[in-house]
Amino acid sequence: MLATRVSMEKTYSYIDLFAGCGGLSLGLHNAGWDGIFAIEKAEDAFKTLEHNLIEKHKHFSWVDWLPQKHLDIESVIRKYKNELKSLRGTVDMVTGGPPCQGFSVAGRRHESDGRNTLIKSYIRFIKLVEPKILFFENVRGFTLEFKKNREKGRIYSEYVLRELTKAGYHVFGQLVNFGDFGIPQNRTRFILVGLHKNLAHANIQMAKRFFSLLTENRTDFLKRLSLPQRPVLNDAIEDLLKENGVFRLAESMKFLMGKYSFPKGAYQRFMRRNMKANVPDSHRFANHTETIEARLRYLLENAEKNKDLSHELREKFGIKKHTLVPLGIDSPSRTLTSNPDDLIHYSEPRFLTVREYARIQSFPDDFEFKGKYTTGGLRRRIDVPRYTQIGNAVPPLFAEQSGLTLKQLLDGC
Repeated sequence: MLATRVSMEKTYSYIDLFAGCGGLSLGLHNAGWDGIFAIEKAEDAFKTLEHNLIEKHKHFSWVDWLPQKHLDIESVIRKYKNELKSLRGTVDMVTGGPPCQGFSVAGRRHESDGRNTLIKSYIRFIKLVEPKILFFENVRGFTLEFKKNREKGRIYSEYVLRELTKAGYHVFGQLVNFGDFGIPQNRTRFILVGLHKNLAHANIQMAKRFFSLLTENRTDFLKRLSLPQRPVLNDAIEDLLKENGVFRLAESMKFLMGKYSFPKGAYQRFMRRNMKANVPDSHRFANHTETIEARLRYLLENAEKNKDLSHELREKFGIKKHTLVPLGIDSPSRTLTSNPDDLIHYSEPRFLTVREYARIQSFPDDFEFKGKYTTGGLRRRIDVPRYTQIGNAVPPLFAEQSGLTLKQLLDGC
C-alpha cells in the first residue's frame, strides 16, 4: 500500500469534483491532504477511484448524507443544496476541472458540446461551498477561442476567471507543461488557482505565487524521491516490453498479457516500489493482425518520430484517422489521449497498453484500473474505460507537487 509521503501536524481538507479515476486525489493523498468526498459521474472511473483511494487507502472521510457512488454534479447540487451550504467554513479546497473533450485541440472542438456547460455547475458548486482555495485543471484548448460563423467564440478561461472573481476569489491561471515536473510526457494544461478574498493576506499576487513556488520546489521534490526531472519514454516503460514474455489469463484468453523485466532506472523502480508480483496490472496487448503489425513496423522504421504521419505515408496505407504518431525512445511521450491507437510504441509494432499509459501519467503500478479496457465509435462520448480514465487524469506526481505548494499558500494566509 502506498503510504502518505508527507506527515505534518496541520492538515487540510478538500473536495474533488469531476474526480475521474483519482489521479489528482492520489497526488493530494501523497501530499498529506484529507479528502472529504469526490464527485464523478462515470461508473467505471468511480470504481477505479473507489478501489484505490477509498478501499485501499481509506483516503476520503465521506459525509454521511452523500451516497458513496458515481454521481452527476448537477444532481448533487439539486438534491443536496442545503447540505453543501452547511460545509461553508470547513472546506479548505475544491479541486478538479470539468470534462475537457469539448475544448481539446487534439479532437474536434465544439462550443455547443454539452460537456462545456459543466463549467457553470462547477461555479455553482463553488458558490455553495465557499472553500478557502480553488485548484482547477483543464486542457490547453480551454484558453483558446472557438470559431463560429467567422465570429470569435467564447474564451472559457476568461469566463471562469470573471465568474470566480465575482464569487469572491482572487484567481490566476497559467499554462503548465507537466513534462517540466518529472512526468515523461509533454502535456500542457491550464491550471487555475484561486484564494478567497476573506483569507488574510489573500490577493492576486498570492495566487500568482503558486506557479513560482511550484517551480522553485520542483528540484528538491524530485531529488528527495530520487527521480529525474525530465524522464524520457524509455525511462518510463522499458521494463514493460512485449519481448519480456507473455501469458494468458483464464478470464481473458483472447489477449496476451505482459510480464516485467528487471527495472532499469529510478523512474521504473519508483513506479514498482510497492509491487511484489511479476505481473503488472492492466498490461494487456492489442490483438493486431499480421497486416496491421507489418504496417506498424514499417511506420516505425520509416516515419519521423513524435510527429504525425506524412501525407505520403497516409496515402500509401490509406490512413484516414485523425492522429497516428510513432513515439521516440529518447524523448518524452506525446500527450496521451483517450484513444489508444493514436500512438505507436517506440520499438515494438503495437499500440501502448493501459499499464504503459499509466506509467507515462505517473500512476504507480499498485494503482489498479477497473472497467472495460477501451471502447469505440459513438460509445467514446459515453463510456469511460481504462484508457480514457488515464488519458483524462491529472498525473499524480504533478498533483503531489501541487498539493505541497498549495499547502504553502494556505500556511501563508
